[in-house]
Amino acid sequence: MERDLQNKYIVFFDGDCGVCNFWVQWILERDKKDQFMFASLQSEFGQKFLSERGLNTKVFNTMYLWKPDSYYLEKSRAVLEIAHLLGGIYKISAVAKLIPKFLSDKVYDTVSENRMKLANQKCYLPTPHQRKKFIQV
Repeated sequence: MERDLQNKYIVFFDGDCGVCNFWVQWILERDKKDQFMFASLQSEFGQKFLSERGLNTKVFNTMYLWKPDSYYLEKSRAVLEIAHLLGGIYKISAVAKLIPKFLSDKVYDTVSENRMKLANQKCYLPTPHQRKKFIQV
């Protein structure tokens, strides 16, 4: 499986969060280049990712974007890079990279702290093609 991931970007998210699941669905619907895969931070794969980097394995309030053997980004920088990678109109988000990281992460943290209140608890079911993009192990 590791080889299959080399050319993909992996988005790690809180699998128990309605807001996070909304954004995963949003990315899935716009991933025309089939470049993203997804793993919840609670999964075995997510826990391994966190452990290998010395990141907290119990608190799931941060989204990560990982390109195997290259880099990983977190919080606002992960969100902005995802938008950039989606391309098209979303490339406009590059302007937000001019905002200092500590400020954009402050906005990210505020949303993260309030995400359970913001969550619309509708059940989302991915299509069979989209299900293949979720890493379980």
